[in-house]
Amino acid sequence: MKLRLKSRQAGLSFVGLLFVVGLLACAGVLAAQVFPTAVEYQTVVKAAQKASEGNTVAEVRQIFDKAAQIDDIKSITAKDLEITKEGDRVVVKFAYNKEIHMFGPAYLLLKYAGRSKPTR
Repeated sequence: MKLRLKSRQAGLSFVGLLFVVGLLACAGVLAAQVFPTAVEYQTVVKAAQKASEGNTVAEVRQIFDKAAQIDDIKSITAKDLEITKEGDRVVVKFAYNKEIHMFGPAYLLLKYAGRSKPTR
């Protein structure tokens, strides 16, 4: 008597493969839209840090505006900054939202907030 071993194939079906590829494509499109906003946030943090070297509110805003112009920052302006002093150090705080249209009525809302590190 011969025993017949059934070999069973394991793996991903074509429909499963299409589903996985579709999910990866959607994630890639989303990442491609989010990445520039994350890079801009890092640029805003650097500009705020540079602006915190100013002594007066007007000087801080002027330094930030120059840095924003050089680095092409569009999401926030010097008017949106909150400038305070902690002891004798200037601290620049900021917060802004970025909306990314996904499809139809769906949007992705990214909330960015940060502050300069006290220097001197």
